[in-house]
Amino acid sequence: MYCLFEMFSSILWLLVLLCAIHYYINCNKYAKAVRKIPNMRFSFIFGHALQIFVSPVQLFNLGREWASTFNGIYSFYVYPNGSVNIYNPKDVETILASMKYYEKSLTYILLKPWLKSGLLLSKGTKWHTRRKILTPAFHFNILFKFFPILVENSETFLDALDKTEGKIIDIVPFISDCTLNAICETAMGTRLDNSSSGYEYKKAITGLAHILYKRFTNVFYHSNFIFNTTKLKLKHDEYISTMHKFTYNVISRRRIHIQNKEIESDHADAGDNDKFMYKKKRAAMLDLLIAAEKEGLIDEGGIHEEVDTFMFEGHDTTSAGLTFCFLMLAEHSDVQDRIFDELESIYGDSSRRPTMEDLSKMQYLECCIKESLRLYPPVPFISRRLTEPVKLSNFDVPKGSMCHIHIYDLHRQESVYKNASQYDPDRFSPENCIGRPHYAYIPFSAGPRNCIGQKFAMMELKSIVSAVLRRFKLVPVTRSTDLKFNADFILRNSGPIHIRFLKRDQSMN
Repeated sequence: MYCLFEMFSSILWLLVLLCAIHYYINCNKYAKAVRKIPNMRFSFIFGHALQIFVSPVQLFNLGREWASTFNGIYSFYVYPNGSVNIYNPKDVETILASMKYYEKSLTYILLKPWLKSGLLLSKGTKWHTRRKILTPAFHFNILFKFFPILVENSETFLDALDKTEGKIIDIVPFISDCTLNAICETAMGTRLDNSSSGYEYKKAITGLAHILYKRFTNVFYHSNFIFNTTKLKLKHDEYISTMHKFTYNVISRRRIHIQNKEIESDHADAGDNDKFMYKKKRAAMLDLLIAAEKEGLIDEGGIHEEVDTFMFEGHDTTSAGLTFCFLMLAEHSDVQDRIFDELESIYGDSSRRPTMEDLSKMQYLECCIKESLRLYPPVPFISRRLTEPVKLSNFDVPKGSMCHIHIYDLHRQESVYKNASQYDPDRFSPENCIGRPHYAYIPFSAGPRNCIGQKFAMMELKSIVSAVLRRFKLVPVTRSTDLKFNADFILRNSGPIHIRFLKRDQSMN
């Protein structure tokens, strides 16, 4: 009898302890404030944590399920952090248009060992200084000088497609090679050789993405102390070492070019925005950083941070954008035909190289690219840390919360885009854009922390897509209905994406 009483007493005390823990972590003032915002089922003690212990594909789909369940906003809470998730234009504008909320959230801390305090992750004075240094790299005059390199790179891409001879191919590695070469030659001023370093770099990015996913979804791995004891930490460091070695070699090569006086800086009579412009035709973003180092505005570590950041963002996001653009064009032969007609009106029967003026005439092609970026934004979500309280959709969001902006769901709002899941490039014709909320379409983010390289990215996308469609007809194999996305910083399909490229003279037979 005494043993039963003792057991009952122990169980009772355990329940009291668990209830006390639950009250402490899930019923405190902050947690209550977050939970007043619409949210999904809440678990005892664990909050919402148990819901994200799923595969990368399931987690992505879960996000879409929640977005369809709630009306533009919902919350998520796992002690001690709370987040508000938004995907309606008005709330998105509230966050992105203001410098109050420009600080990146805790989500990005997982990228810190790799990108450190580059432009993506930095804040305050450091961010302002770096942004000012790098902005001239994307001035129109510099982009104009990058264009011949992009044309050459497009031709190399076409040569690679020629060798496939109409076979079914996974386009992802082809496009990844193309965009990596482009960012290296333009922004970094370095041509990749035929070694395996580029392959190892891309392989390391993919491997690291899997590890970061595991850290993001496992609350125990959020702790560096616990994560550092796992085997994942060894692979994590190995991948980062591979990527840092790659970018170190890129920087070293460029320094050698500058030391050999292949690049000459010109500071004479330069205005604030042109302080780091260069005389030579192929001046690169990396040159600006090296020049800024001589001015004492950045150190060697800072150069490495920015090169790591731009190598990642400049090739991986563009690669995703091109991949899904080709997928959409392959599925819509009528759209392909309209683009080809536009290209014929520009080039006629000529096989000449394109000019910047030609790109400006590709207005329908630009609509097609914008529409694919709407449906498949390369960066499906961004996140901010709220350094002060804010009201979103009439809900009070407490200070210290993370604000996740789900671009993927924002771009598919039926209230803004009729038949939002359909591919319709005419949405972006000038007359159809009238009245559309400015923050309803943000594939390059928006506001003070918008993508510094968005003009470069659009120039690269138009250059490559137009070059491909002048020579090839795209035939679908993988369909949009086959796509299964992984939860990741970049929008990625969980499997290959197959397309056939038929030469236009063959496709007409």
